Amino acid sequence: MRNIRLKLAYDGTNYHGFQRQDVTHGPTVQGTLETVWARLVEEEVTLAMAGRTDRGVHASGQVVNFMTSARIPEEKIPKAFNSLLPRDIRILQAESVPEEFNARWSARWKRYDYLIDNKPIPDIFKRLYGFHVPIPLNVAQMESAGSYLEGFHNFKTFAAAGGSSKRFERTVFRCQVKEEGNRLIRVSCVGDGFLYHMVRILVGTLVEVGKGHILPREIPEIIASHDRKRARIIAPAQGLTLVHVNYTDQTPFEIFKDLCK
Repeated sequence: MRNIRLKLAYDGTNYHGFQRQDVTHGPTVQGTLETVWARLVEEEVTLAMAGRTDRGVHASGQVVNFMTSARIPEEKIPKAFNSLLPRDIRILQAESVPEEFNARWSARWKRYDYLIDNKPIPDIFKRLYGFHVPIPLNVAQMESAGSYLEGFHNFKTFAAAGGSSKRFERTVFRCQVKEEGNRLIRVSCVGDGFLYHMVRILVGTLVEVGKGHILPREIPEIIASHDRKRARIIAPAQGLTLVHVNYTDQTPFEIFKDLCK
């Protein structure tokens, strides 16, 4: 048996999230991958995933792993997979890893990016990959608020109901808000783990700051309240992308220079 790790990208628009569900809910990324592998080598496997992305959420650096007895060489797995996968899912890399490796539990940190389209009239080419906010946002205030979200905190305020986590302490290494030009705003969140809908709720709160409804200096009080009602806005799923999952000792700032302050 080999433990195979895959790095993949997908457009989540047509999928009912990553995690396999009853077929009556619609297709999922995990279900699609497992079905294609069974067609390739006549073997049923169960994928472990680094992040369970929700319906409509995208990924450019998702990671999964699975145990297999198939003898197909690792270097041929991406091409074989991609020949049968829908065009909105692509395997980018495949490699053998130690048996104890698990895509979720072995991860050191993850990076999610969220795109906000802040133009008065929405960009039709961003409608599936961004959150349109027509009201002009104060990016400087949002960046200031983001700095208060960094560090080790109890993030219960930013956890949606329905999550499986029993503890709410997480470390956010970077919460960067950056205007990229043409009224596009990118929020980059890097942390050792994220709660259910946490990034989308963080973004929703930052948008409220950008609108002037919340002051940056109120963020520590909102965090400390542990009151979900204090962070009531959940940004839409389509603006969110899982960018990277890290398994080494490298820090986010060594890998992503754009995150450096």
